[in-house]
Amino acid sequence: MDDILSKISSCVEFGKIDKASPYPPDMKGQDGADELTRKAIDDGMKPGDILEKALIPAMAIVGDKFSRKEIYVPQMLMAAKSMSSAMKHLKPFFQSGEAKRKGKFIIGTVAGDLHDIGKNLVAMMIEGGGWEVIDLGVDVGTDKFIKAIDENPGAVIGLSALLTTTMENMKKTVTAIREKKSGIKILVGGAPVTKEYCEKIGADYYSPDPQGAVNYLNQIVS
Repeated sequence: MDDILSKISSCVEFGKIDKASPYPPDMKGQDGADELTRKAIDDGMKPGDILEKALIPAMAIVGDKFSRKEIYVPQMLMAAKSMSSAMKHLKPFFQSGEAKRKGKFIIGTVAGDLHDIGKNLVAMMIEGGGWEVIDLGVDVGTDKFIKAIDENPGAVIGLSALLTTTMENMKKTVTAIREKKSGIKILVGGAPVTKEYCEKIGADYYSPDPQGAVNYLNQIVS
């Protein structure tokens, strides 16, 4: 069984989605994360083991490579798509309660901002890290964030902004969440956001890259 976990992990690390996928070229014609995960489940492997021993370690490697600029956004997106192709086989077990996740993470790009690549990368990395992700999309107003918090007690919040003009909306949302929901952990990120700005608006954590967010969430639940 360790062999198939190793193969799944490699597929995710290098972005091999399924057998039909031509990427990466040196794995052309081989089963991808999709087929291998299905086979592992059919052979009786626990979904939690596939997540913990194959997907999470692979996405951690991908995140570290990205942080060190050894790979870039296209390779990271391929890895995330590969991870998602495996996760679709695991999700029914999580939804039924048969397998457990580390927690819930609500993420969205703040009001007035339509950028989503960075948000999507963070969401994919965090899902690959073993969390249930509730992605609210882009141009998300404060009320929508608070409604999602009401519907998912105990969730951690992630706010993204790519424009300096929408950073003020990030501040407003953090302030409103703090007023209505004390004790909630709030992560912020995006090109113009800094650690200093995070502290200034009262958020809990800022990371310049997705893996930093994953590491912080893991510290919360460890």
